[in-house]
Amino acid sequence: MKIGDKVSVIDDDLKGTILKMIADQVKIEDEHGFTYNFPKSQLTLIDSGLYENSPVIRKNESSKNVSKRHNKTPLKLDLHFQLLVKNPSDYDAFERLMIQKEKLLVTIDFCRKNHIKNLEIIHGIGDGVLQKMVYDILEGLSNVEYDEHGFFYHESGRVEVKFL
Repeated sequence: MKIGDKVSVIDDDLKGTILKMIADQVKIEDEHGFTYNFPKSQLTLIDSGLYENSPVIRKNESSKNVSKRHNKTPLKLDLHFQLLVKNPSDYDAFERLMIQKEKLLVTIDFCRKNHIKNLEIIHGIGDGVLQKMVYDILEGLSNVEYDEHGFFYHESGRVEVKFL
């Protein structure tokens, strides 16, 4: 070590330039102009060219094997009534809602039995009856996460459910 060398303090986040050396004591100045005294044994030289001639070896990362069951894309359940039955005009409003509710409960049960982590429920916006029913069912479930505020803001006609 000599005056003018750049040094770093061992076990501390402090760097500086050597100003003065007296016996085993070294006086350094940091980048802000503060001075410090340290024993030589607590300092190490900063050698900017230390790794210049060392080759950099880049290794290819292996792709992870992700099971289809834990795929990030959620299972989708569209509760629009015309997609659930062949003749939607044959049902009154109460029957429609009960069929949609049964389809939702069956799908949730299917997700849990098959360890499916994500479910996207498309309920539409409409007058909010189906949407309220979906949120009421989700509220009664345990070990699920979903956006509880979607109902109040009428942002979209869907809700994503994550099974824990």
